[in-house]
Amino acid sequence: MRLDKFLKVSRVIKRRTVAKQACEGGRVTVNGRTGKAGSEIAPGDVVTVSFGPRFLKFKVLEVRPSVPAARAKELFEILEQRGFDDEEDKD
Repeated sequence: MRLDKFLKVSRVIKRRTVAKQACEGGRVTVNGRTGKAGSEIAPGDVVTVSFGPRFLKFKVLEVRPSVPAARAKELFEILEQRGFDDEEDKD
């Protein structure tokens, strides 16, 4: 599956055009190399996405052409993340 489509299907980035722009802007890497929108993604690949102060590194677990929004997070495992409000502990 294409990288831009995986980012959209997995809901890492909400729109495919935005995912394509992120790839073209050099903000996405796959296994340590700059990810192009048309790069093929497979289970086991490690992807990083950077948007300003936000950073997300994840491992692809499964590739599917579509999934319900509630199951999108099953497609990847988060390895590292920074800059997301919901990651902070709210004691």
